[in-house]
Amino acid sequence: MTELNGLERELRDAGRRHDVDPPAPPDLIDAAAAAGLLDVAYAKVDSPVGTLLLASTPAGLIRIAYLDGPEDSILDEIARRVSPRVLAAPRALDKPRRELDEYFKGRRRSFEIAIDWQLMSDFGRRVMAATAAIPYGSVSTYKDVAAGAGSPRGARAAGNALGANPLPIVLPCHRVLHAGGGLGGYTGGLDRKRTLLAIERGQAQLTGV
Repeated sequence: MTELNGLERELRDAGRRHDVDPPAPPDLIDAAAAAGLLDVAYAKVDSPVGTLLLASTPAGLIRIAYLDGPEDSILDEIARRVSPRVLAAPRALDKPRRELDEYFKGRRRSFEIAIDWQLMSDFGRRVMAATAAIPYGSVSTYKDVAAGAGSPRGARAAGNALGANPLPIVLPCHRVLHAGGGLGGYTGGLDRKRTLLAIERGQAQLTGV
């Protein structure tokens, strides 16, 4: 128990230092995972739409967040809603980091990443499943996504669920537009939505639009 308690303290201290220190050393990450103390691993990734924070659990990718400021609020949300055992562990995010890089370079049209759905309601999951079915390079409408989620009159509710999407890009809410062709809203801002749509039209490179 003493060894386990010491590891818990190291893990907790490493999590508190995320703003000023590099990720925890691999041996601490591996030991924490082996002891069942690493519930959420996270990493930051540069992209054409800004810095992204990725977080995963043993079940799969649980969060992608646009970092327009300090990461503390995102990590605090994850600690509150998922688990306080959160650690910077980039190696644990190698697969989603690689697939996102391929996507931004135009070499990937779909993701093969396991997803942890726990941050979504039942309706939100249905909305995201309908959204994930929109083909790369295509768009749909809030009304059609609502219908695909089993709520044909729930366009507004579908829009709210899309606005709360915890996994933008991978669950492509940027492909959902107003029926009249307007962009609608987007959790990361309309400039990012335009950039993602342009990437899928082959009009953007890794360096931007």
